[in-house]
Amino acid sequence: MRAPTAAGPTTPMEAAAPHRRLTLAGSVLGAVIVALDGTVLTIAQPTLQRELGASFTQVQWTSTGYLIAVASLLVFAGRLGDRYGHHRVFAAGILGFGAASAGIGCASGVGWVIALRVAQGVFGALLQPATLGMLRAVYPPDRLGMPLALRTSAIGVAAAAGPLVGGVLVTHLGWRSVFFLNVVPALVLGLLALTVRAPARPRTGATGLDLPGACLLAVALGALVHTLVGVPGEGSTAGTVLGLFTTVGAAVAFVRRERRTTDPLLPPGVLGSGTVGAALGALVAASAAMLGTMFVSSYALQDVLGLDPLRTSLTALPGAVAMVPAAPLAAVLLRRWGARPTAFLGMGLLSAGVLALSRIGEGTSTVVTGGGFLLVGAGFGTVMVTATTVVVRDVPAESAGVAGGLQQTALNIGPTLGVAVATTVIGVSGGVSPGPALLALTCGAALGGALCLRLPGRGAPTRVDSPSVRDHEREDVREP
Repeated sequence: MRAPTAAGPTTPMEAAAPHRRLTLAGSVLGAVIVALDGTVLTIAQPTLQRELGASFTQVQWTSTGYLIAVASLLVFAGRLGDRYGHHRVFAAGILGFGAASAGIGCASGVGWVIALRVAQGVFGALLQPATLGMLRAVYPPDRLGMPLALRTSAIGVAAAAGPLVGGVLVTHLGWRSVFFLNVVPALVLGLLALTVRAPARPRTGATGLDLPGACLLAVALGALVHTLVGVPGEGSTAGTVLGLFTTVGAAVAFVRRERRTTDPLLPPGVLGSGTVGAALGALVAASAAMLGTMFVSSYALQDVLGLDPLRTSLTALPGAVAMVPAAPLAAVLLRRWGARPTAFLGMGLLSAGVLALSRIGEGTSTVVTGGGFLLVGAGFGTVMVTATTVVVRDVPAESAGVAGGLQQTALNIGPTLGVAVATTVIGVSGGVSPGPALLALTCGAALGGALCLRLPGRGAPTRVDSPSVRDHEREDVREP
């Protein structure tokens, strides 16, 4: 408790409020920085390629290297946050992310850009689970919905503004400016995070890091992402088959170790939870459908309808904009209806949007197309808030980092899976129409809807095996 002031003693509830606001601001802004970085990079890559004399493959690795690094380390980074504190890991991640961004802005060749993008992926892996772990540490499980909704809305704003901001910066200041954009906000957020002290909570259960298990999981996830990223360019090759065998072998070895070790990377309460598994599966299905749809539709709008890149971006803009109101609305519905009907509604909207976009062709109205994107964005925002809330609140607070790492892993694997499925279907169908690929993505979203039926309904008990922040506050209030 804080020391009494002239106006009287400060209650624990009042003392917690500023800390919660700072934590929420850090979580939201940290997620926005990562989202902006990814969207503005796609705008900067063509100019970067020309000025550095890089090949297309080298430029592709500025994205692939980052994806592999971040996907491989997210769960382990979440465990680091559980053990050493999410605010500390968040500070290390955001400061390192900003430093790597500054280094990329000063890079003299594409080799340095690729290496620093991999480093940026490592720090991004530290940062992303911590943005969720911090919220779980300071908000009671029944109050997580709206903070997560605000975080999702901010990501939607970043997704909408990213291409526009990137286009202005690259046009007037050059490609390096999009990386310098992160530096000052990252520095400020990192320093603020170091000044915040999270509420103390008892440590329970295992506290080890399980480095062998972390390595096996990193190999499995890294091989999976690398294989999926390579599918559009390589198709079914020996490299793809080898990548899949590596993924399966490392995953089997990881599961065997987790079952035998006394200090697993994934606690039994997380690994054995059917609810968490269903929520993660829904996130993979939703993100695969959305990003796969955006990938296919962007080509269809330009190749079939003849739109230029700017008009294509404006036509797809309703999808990002719809996420902004959909996220807080999902939080309200989650409290009233429960996770199962809310997530199922979101997946239904997403499926309807993808199905509408599958009819893109000559004479298709931009209004109809924009409506399809709007449904996709609204549905994805709803599923993301609902499933993320289930994943984060349904585990003990001491495993919140691992849960956050799993959620972020799902959101990294889903898009690569969606693009891989779409490009494979396009290749098989001859690439004449986007319809078959988008129908395949609609089927994937429908499978995600089936997983949503396994989520808890209204009034279902929350699976939490440790006291919440509110419990500690109530205990403090009862103290003399």
